[in-house]
Order: sequence, then structure tokens, then C-alpha cells
Amino acid sequence: MAVDLLDIIVLSVILLGTLAYFTKGSLWAVESEDFPGSGSNAGFGSSAGDEGDNDRSIIYKLEKNDKSVVIFYGSQTGTAEDYASRLAKEASSRFGLKTMTADVEDYDFENLDQFPEDKVIGFVMASYGEGEPTDNAVAFYEFITSEDVSFSNGESVDEKPLRNLNYVIFGLGNNTYEHFNAVSRNLEKVLQKLGANRIGRYGEGDDGNGTMEEDYLEWKDDIFADWKQAKGLDEQDAVYEPVLKVTPLIDEVAESDSVFVGEVNKNHLSAGNGPAKGPFTASNPYLAKVVKSTELFNSDSRNCIHLELDISGSGLRYTTGDHLAFWSQNSNEEVERFLSIFGLTESANEVIDVKAIDPTAKVRFPVPTTYDTVVRYYLEINGPVSRQLLSSIAAFAPNETAKEDALKLGSNKELFHSSVTQHYLNTARLLAQISRGAVWDKVPFAFLIESLQHLQPRYYSISSSSLVNKDLISITAAVESIQPEGSDHVLKGVATNYIFDLKKSFNKEISTKDAKYNIAGPRGKYITETATTVPIHVRHSNFKLPSSPQKPIIMIGPGTGVAPFRGFIHERAAQAAKGTPVGKSLLFFGCRNRTEDNIYADEWVKYTHEPENKNGPFNETNFLQVETAFSRESAQKVYVQHLLEQKAAYIDELLKQGAFVYVCGDAQRMARDVQSALARIISSQRNISLEKGEETVKAMKAQNIYQEDVW
Repeated sequence: MAVDLLDIIVLSVILLGTLAYFTKGSLWAVESEDFPGSGSNAGFGSSAGDEGDNDRSIIYKLEKNDKSVVIFYGSQTGTAEDYASRLAKEASSRFGLKTMTADVEDYDFENLDQFPEDKVIGFVMASYGEGEPTDNAVAFYEFITSEDVSFSNGESVDEKPLRNLNYVIFGLGNNTYEHFNAVSRNLEKVLQKLGANRIGRYGEGDDGNGTMEEDYLEWKDDIFADWKQAKGLDEQDAVYEPVLKVTPLIDEVAESDSVFVGEVNKNHLSAGNGPAKGPFTASNPYLAKVVKSTELFNSDSRNCIHLELDISGSGLRYTTGDHLAFWSQNSNEEVERFLSIFGLTESANEVIDVKAIDPTAKVRFPVPTTYDTVVRYYLEINGPVSRQLLSSIAAFAPNETAKEDALKLGSNKELFHSSVTQHYLNTARLLAQISRGAVWDKVPFAFLIESLQHLQPRYYSISSSSLVNKDLISITAAVESIQPEGSDHVLKGVATNYIFDLKKSFNKEISTKDAKYNIAGPRGKYITETATTVPIHVRHSNFKLPSSPQKPIIMIGPGTGVAPFRGFIHERAAQAAKGTPVGKSLLFFGCRNRTEDNIYADEWVKYTHEPENKNGPFNETNFLQVETAFSRESAQKVYVQHLLEQKAAYIDELLKQGAFVYVCGDAQRMARDVQSALARIISSQRNISLEKGEETVKAMKAQNIYQEDVW
């Protein structure tokens, strides 16, 4: 039988496919070293152990490394991870316990019923959004809270399968949200139901009241007292025991192709002058091209930046209402200040290696690297200082006076608040103040790496519509600069001032007074002859328009809280332009006055509902109604919640038509006030009690008709 060319091609493809399948892992698809933690010198996310087939068994990990305590964390911004690390370190230094921290995403929990009775497990769990688990905790949370949860021994819930499990638990949440600390509270209920034994009290912190740090410290002190009594622990003098080792690499130079100077992983390091490889994720950002950066405010003292980025060809996808993760860096001034106070100015560009001494510890950034790189790109040096850090670092003070002052501040809640918190002092500024400028050169660099949070991406509501342009993402960022009363310095937001400096660089503006950043990035890779780029990735959100474009929507977003609503409005305008009927869209926006910060007002005009068209069809030219609260244009300040009540009848009419309500912006005051106002509106318009009005709003939240994107 004759074999034609097509047959030969098909047979060849089959043969090659078969060969590829059986040689996978030996001749190809060998584990890549292009991503964090995969290579011997990648460092980021790597640990010193190798558990083979048991790498997802926490029991095996504890036994193999002779550990008696594991503290798991579910963290979105790094705070829960920081608390878990601090809890583990203090348990070790105070009581000699052999501890480790662990990401809940890295382990399976089917064998939790076999957890040894002589060991302790801890959970430090943040709630994200409306009572949702953090990204890294989704799988664990869904498993442990499922109705048919089962473990390795097959015992029923009634048989208390976790009766030998001893645990401690602390939740991180924000009381502005309806489901405050839902993740930790639900986890606590499940653990109790399954028979686990909690040591001490259940604890939780409230970011909404700004008391998270003190809530944690109070709980931590209580829990250690109970833990000590329950397990008969002997307390010892707390002594710093490093879990990381920092080694200078004398023969290496920062210019070497193998040294990380700000790249996030080997994928970016090895990219040379070409683009890094995808897929682009939370651990592998995309260098997006800046296509537009403009000032939105008309003010000499305040700034708000509209930034547009090109993501074409990246493989990144977003939908209207999602978040942009903006990878930031520390300013030149703060990097220099930090290096100076620790006596590292002269050695800033020396190459170092960082390795885990404890096989369960992780290095949170790629190595080898330099001191400057770690401080500039990887450490949160501008964040608030904790009392716990101050008490710990006192042992390395340059003199006895500084040591005494550090211990005094670290042990006195009220004094710390009035002297440090109210003045927004970061670590370097505070230590310089305590020591009167004396250098803290006795502090091990490993201590700083272990004690300070890792610099995290900042998240911004996307202010563009993917329906209008799927390859363009815009964000709206108010530049944060705060000068505390009585202070001689200005606290500058890390990411927003980076965006501000980026805007000036992109537009070739000259400024000498504002914060400066390394806009060119590591090895100058962020700027080429044809483009200025920044590292970003996309985080998907549940803050979404109704599935039906005809549903009315009520949007409430003062200041930059209007950002996602710009995307919503653009999306509805595009739908209407194509002939799709769109529902009434009511926007409540708040700013100081109409000439200074009434952002995007020129855009709303194109879609605004005119009074003469009140009974006409809603289309691309009149579907939108905007109500603006100008807080500084009258003696009595007017905010969005006041305008809501002025439009009470109309709002209730829209709600009865099935309108969705969206709130974006400040969580501590605005979001609460808006929710209260809406409850009063429903109460008065429907002639029901305020309690019934509040229950109606809660029901709307439960049905996802009332959505919040607040911070």
C-alpha cells in the first residue's frame, strides 16, 4: 500500500509525541531555574530541606526537622505572615520551643487527625474582602470548612477526629466589612466542632479601628501565659537566634550577570535586554509600557495621577472592576537613610548571599544580591514600626542610653503611640531619634531581613473598561504625603510617590523637591529607547457590574474611590453605543471643590442624563446621572452620604427596580456612613424600623447586590 506525504507527516507527529511523553523529566521539562526558589541560587521561596514524596505533609516536615510548633498563615498583604513569623520567633526565644512558620498553601491537611498531641499548631488568618480567605488560603479554607470534610482515619465529625490537635488562633480583619474576621471565626468554629483543643483564647485584630498591632500584642501576651501554664513551659531570657545567614561574597561584583539587583526572579535576571517570559503572575510581574501619565488635580499642594499601561502581547487579561498590582520600590532618600543608620552606606553595593540556617526557613528574595537591593526592592522600610521590633532591636543599641530608651518605648503602649505612631516614624527615623544620630551598626543584617515585612505590591482599582480596550489598563492614584502636626518631616506613600516620580520622568518634567526613585529599574531595564515600563500583575476582583446591562446601578465613590466607576461608566457607554439597552446609572462623587479635584468631570458630561430627557430612553448620551458633594464649598461640609439622603426617594425607587449598589473608597468612615445612610433611606421610604432597614442592607450584601471595594 502506498504511503503519501500526509501519512508520513501524521506518523512522524505521533512518533515524536510518544517519544516526548516517555522522555519528559529526563530529556526535557526538567525543573526550570527561571522562577523563584527553583534553583540553587534563586533563593526566593527556597528552603534548605528536601522532603521528597512527603513535601506536602506538615507532620513529616515537623518530625524531619525536629520541630514542635508550626504557625500557619493566610496572608494577602504580608501582615498575617509577619505576625506568624513574630509569634514563632518569640515562642522559640522565650520558651526554647522549636518552631517554624508555613504557608497554608504549601501543605495538605487530610492527615490533620494524625497531628501529634505533643505538638502545637497555630493559625494566623486574614479575612479578605467580604469574609473571603486570602489567595493562598482558599484551598485550605474550602477543605476544612466543607460539610463533608474527612481525614485519613475516616472518623465522622461526631467522633471528634481532631481531638488530639492543640492549637492557637489569631484573625486579622476590618470591622467595616459585614463579615468581620469571617475566616478565622469560621475556622475556630470548625476546629471546635472537630474536637480540637484551643490553648488560651481566640484572638482577632481590627484594622478598621487601627488597633491591629495592639490587638495582636495583647493576644500574644495572653496566649503565652496560657501556653506556659498548659504545657508547663520554662521561660528563659529572650535571645536573638538567627534563622538566616548573611555572607559577603568578596569575589563577586554587583555588575555580574548572576547577581540580582532588583529582579524578582531568574526569569527576569536572565532576560537580558529582551522581555521576561510569561505567564505573568503574582510571582512573575509583567513590565508594562507606560502610554499616558497625567495630573488630575489643579492644586499646588496635592496631586492625583492618571496612569495608562499597555498590556498587549502579555497574555494578561482583566475584566472591568479588577485590581492592578503595582510593584513598588523604596525611594532613594529612604534607602540612603536606612543604610546610613545601620552603618551600611559604604558597603551598599557589596554582594551578599543569604541562606537559611533553619531548614524550614525561607529566603524571601533572590540571591546573591546586594545590601542596597534588599533595602530598595525587598524590605518594607517605610512602614510603621512595631513595639515588638523596638524591644527586640534594643539589644543591639549603640549605647546604654539608646537601649534604655528603646526598651522604654517598646514596653509603654501610650508613650509609643504619642512618640512614634502619631508622628508616622519609620524604623530608620525612629532609631536615629532614639540614638541621637549614633549608628546602629551592631544590628545583624539577618535580623533586619527576618524582622521587617517583605515589600509587597500595592493594589489599585482599575479605572478602565476591558470591553472598551482589553489591552489598556488605567489606574487613578492620589499621591500620599502626610506631615504630622508638630513634626519636621513628611511621610510619603511608597507606591503613590513612585507613580508621581514615574509621571514626571515619563513627561520629562523637572522637579527637585519631590521623592526620587530608581525609575530606570535594575540594570536600567525599565527604560529603553522606545518605552518606559513598570512591573505589574492583575488581581481579579468580585467587584463587578450586574450580568444584565439593563440593571440600574448606584455608585458611591469619593476621591479616587471613583476609579472603578470610571470603568463601569465607560463599559456601559460602549454597550449603549452598540445598541444594548443600559440601565440608569447614578454616581455619587465627592471632592473638595469643583475647580481643584473634581476628577473626570469632563468625561461624565458625555454620558450625563439631562433633565429634559427624564422620561426618554437611556442610551450612550444620557444614561448617567452624577451627584457631586463639594466638601469645601460651604460652611457646612457636604459628603456623599448627605447627598444620598437628599435623593432618598429616587434611590429607593431604583432599589425597588433591582438596582445594584457599589461603594469604593475609605473603609473607616465613608463606607460605614454610606451603609448607615442607606439603612435610614430604606427605613424612612418604606416606613419600616431602622433595624429592619439595616437588615435589608445586610441582606443586599449577602445577595451581592451591595458590593464594597474599600480599604
